[in-house]
Amino acid sequence: MPNSPINDENSEIYQRGMEEIRKQLGPMADNYIKNIKSLAPEFAWVNVTFPFAELYTRNVIDLKTRELCTVAALTVQGFSLPELKLHINAALRCGASRDEVVEIITQMIAYCGFPAATQALLTAKALFDELDQSKETPGTSQKR
Repeated sequence: MPNSPINDENSEIYQRGMEEIRKQLGPMADNYIKNIKSLAPEFAWVNVTFPFAELYTRNVIDLKTRELCTVAALTVQGFSLPELKLHINAALRCGASRDEVVEIITQMIAYCGFPAATQALLTAKALFDELDQSKETPGTSQKR
């Protein structure tokens, strides 16, 4: 599919979104978008430009807070576990500690119930275990 004005990957908004997504997702960002793009190019373009170029780059609240809010929202949804895992990792990369992630999930018990919060907690644990095995340890500091 050739680039049209609406999905021009050379546009300033797309480049800003890719810069932001790389900051949050690290080395996996390009493959993440490439994978989505292989099935739905327009969906990939919107995924880069709307949340990452427009929302995550606003300066009202910091990126760590934005990612922790995203972790809370995905926890409450209860069905977005792959996206939750991605955003827990992003929260860690943006300065959140593992304790903060676990605390956010724990607080969500009051809003989504034990089943959804338990699945979110197990998703966080699986990511923490993966990071520990790969010797990549973002978010290990104990912030209070």
